[in-house]
Amino acid sequence: MKLYKNLLADFEEMPMGYSTIGIIASSCLGSVAAMLILMQGHGFLDMLQLFAVVSVCMGFNAVILAQFKPKIIFNTLLISLAVSITFILINII
Repeated sequence: MKLYKNLLADFEEMPMGYSTIGIIASSCLGSVAAMLILMQGHGFLDMLQLFAVVSVCMGFNAVILAQFKPKIIFNTLLISLAVSITFILINII
C-alpha cells in the first residue's frame, strides 16, 4: 500500500506528463495483448478477450480526455495495465 501511495503522490504532482507516458504504456501493452489473442484464433472466446482488452484501453484514454481527477486516471491506468498483462500471460502459456 505504501508503494501505491508513493506512486499516486508522484502521479498527482505532474498528471499530464505521466498521463502521456500512461497512454503509451497502455497502448503498447494493449496492442501486444491484442496481437497474441488474434494469433490464437478468431473464435468467440478470442473475440471476447479482444473486446475486453480494447474496451479497457479505450476506457483509459477516455478518462484522460475527459480530464478526470488524477487519482481516477491513475487507478484506471493500473487496471488497464493489469488487464493487458493478464491477457498477455494467458495467451503466451
